[in-house]
Amino acid sequence: MLKHKIITMTRFYKKLTFIILLVFVVLSCKNDDDQEIQESMAENRKALGSSAEDLLSADTYKSMTIELVFSPAYKPTTQTLDLFRDFINARVNKPDGITFIETNISDQNGPFSISQIRTIENEQRTRYTVGDDIAVYVYFASGNANSDTSTSVTIGTAYQNTSIVIYEKTLQEVTNNVQDVLTRLEATTLHHEFGHLFGLVNIQDDDIHPGGKHEDLDHQKHCIIDDCLMYFESQTLKRDQLSKNIERLKGFQNIPSFDPGFCIHDLQVKGGI
Repeated sequence: MLKHKIITMTRFYKKLTFIILLVFVVLSCKNDDDQEIQESMAENRKALGSSAEDLLSADTYKSMTIELVFSPAYKPTTQTLDLFRDFINARVNKPDGITFIETNISDQNGPFSISQIRTIENEQRTRYTVGDDIAVYVYFASGNANSDTSTSVTIGTAYQNTSIVIYEKTLQEVTNNVQDVLTRLEATTLHHEFGHLFGLVNIQDDDIHPGGKHEDLDHQKHCIIDDCLMYFESQTLKRDQLSKNIERLKGFQNIPSFDPGFCIHDLQVKGGI
């Protein structure tokens, strides 16, 4: 009888020890996972332009994932998304490829401050930089920017190293949702803001064409060439010049592109194509 009790107690302690070890392992794995997630998030919460070389070159990151976030009523046009894929593939050096992910969310209540845009990103973003894959987040907002005034509207902002907001509601309003015009303005805005992620123009004070040769000193962080994608009017629209700016876009045979003498040169120095 005593021997049976000893055997039973021994088995009990072995099981208890196993359970404790199992719990310890599970908690350790969870802590490791949490730490990895936090580290990934930190990689995507840096200053604008600080990841330009990481985005453009294959030195650190061999692939890229771009997450496009929108609600159904504010999804960009199919043509805009096609143009965007072509734009990215033409500029970044990612031998393992570029993946585009679409994430549907519910409408968020605007107008938005950049602080609110950051909060939406924290709640809705699902892709972060992991391993040798760098992740980018683009939100097509269901509201306007709260910085809009009676004279001007903001149509897009790049606000972190891998984060962009496109004010889709504003784009639809100023183009009266005319698809051809909307596509031109959407694509131009999206490409322009991605140019800021690439470090254009002189975002990190590292331009290779200093002294006002490239940067428009009257409209800092933008290109001095008026038909370049990075010209300042591609980001903010004056309400009394909306028709003029839209007609200007219509005048281009294609969506505005980077000036080869300045902007393309800068991107290639940082490892882009």
